[in-house]
Amino acid sequence: MPVLYLSRFIIKNKGEYYRLLQAVRDENQWEAWILFMLRGLEETALDTVILITGIKRLMAEYKLEIRSQFPKIYSQDLLNNLFNHPYTKIDFLCTDLNISRPTAAAYLSKLENRFVKKIKLGRDNFYLNTRLFSLLIDAFHLDSDNGVSPVESVG
Repeated sequence: MPVLYLSRFIIKNKGEYYRLLQAVRDENQWEAWILFMLRGLEETALDTVILITGIKRLMAEYKLEIRSQFPKIYSQDLLNNLFNHPYTKIDFLCTDLNISRPTAAAYLSKLENRFVKKIKLGRDNFYLNTRLFSLLIDAFHLDSDNGVSPVESVG
């Protein structure tokens, strides 16, 4: 995932972007286009700071909750695995935590419903970090057209 996702700003302001870019081509008007891009960088940077702060806060919540509810399985490696991507798999836990497949399955089973949502796709099970997923969806302003939340539509 890009740290500064400037494309979202450009897409959101597509008309203005192309109008200013055409003015650069036709009339050599660089200043307005540069100011537009700087505004995009500023907005994107502020959105990114909000996103990173939210991820850090959520990670701290998970750390406290998993430590108190499941002290025998808690580790920083487990926490990192849950936040490396919005989803994980048994194989990812096996690799990242250097644990057996049955142990990884047991860990994810304990975390299910409160921290991850199990989703079966074909023969594979994925464990979606629903709160992280929602945070990312909200941060990128991705709206569902059908009124269903993005997390509900995945499962």
